[in-house]
Amino acid sequence: MGFTGLARWLNAPPTGLQLVRDNIALNHNGQYRGKWHLSVRSYRSALAQIVGFQVPAERTMCTLTMDDNVFVLLEDPVAPSRADVLAVAPPGQEFIYLQGPSHFRTTFLTLRPPGALEQLLAQLKARWVSVRQSSSSVPQRGQTGGQQLLIDGHIFSIGTDWLVRVGNVVLAGGAVKGMLLEAEYLPLPTLQSPMADGTSELLSNLLLSVLPNVPEAKTVAVTISDTQWEDVLLTREDAEKEVEEVENKEAEEDVYASGYEHVPDKRAGDWVGVERDRRSAYLIMGALRSEGIL
Repeated sequence: MGFTGLARWLNAPPTGLQLVRDNIALNHNGQYRGKWHLSVRSYRSALAQIVGFQVPAERTMCTLTMDDNVFVLLEDPVAPSRADVLAVAPPGQEFIYLQGPSHFRTTFLTLRPPGALEQLLAQLKARWVSVRQSSSSVPQRGQTGGQQLLIDGHIFSIGTDWLVRVGNVVLAGGAVKGMLLEAEYLPLPTLQSPMADGTSELLSNLLLSVLPNVPEAKTVAVTISDTQWEDVLLTREDAEKEVEEVENKEAEEDVYASGYEHVPDKRAGDWVGVERDRRSAYLIMGALRSEGIL
């Protein structure tokens, strides 16, 4: 697995999926590799319904199911972000201040198997309700009961270095709301972009090249910087581990060994294995939420 870029084709026509497939086959000699199928649901807390309990704002939760993993994005608008806490921490006191909040504004989890979260919420009678369900009680074609949103499409390979995923965004009622395109560059687990938002010219050019020549096509790149991603991933245990690693590194410094400082260590969050899927899921949910679809 490698470094991945994501884009939205906002006004893709009904035939957009076939147009992209034909373009990849004819102009890139791409090979069909299989189906790309994701399901997304969103929830909100219902704490205000508890008698005598007042909350300034309800929490939100989005889940994205990808193969055997479910990625869960929880947001509490009242809680501080990690950046907020660090902004008020005196120099040298950052670690202590990070231990203060019970949780941060964003919590990102990976669960398995699919369906376990819904079972847990039901068993605990948790105050979470699913939002934007289909108005029809009859499952739509291609949907399972209760699914809110689907990403339904195909996976292609271009040469030995690229995987391209394209899929329609299918709403609960069956309407198609544009398309998602994802390009994965297999040789690299990470790519240091000179752009502040983390965009890569290499991936952007590939995504543009797989789009068919359609007049007035509206496309948007979906990105997140490494700094933002680290803020999402950080947990209390990670903060403790960072302090331990710094202390161990200082203790193990060898004055006779030099010249390797420029070699990057493998980091949590690199686009490898489930970490690639985590980052991809976060970008997809972020894009759909920014459009008000979730």
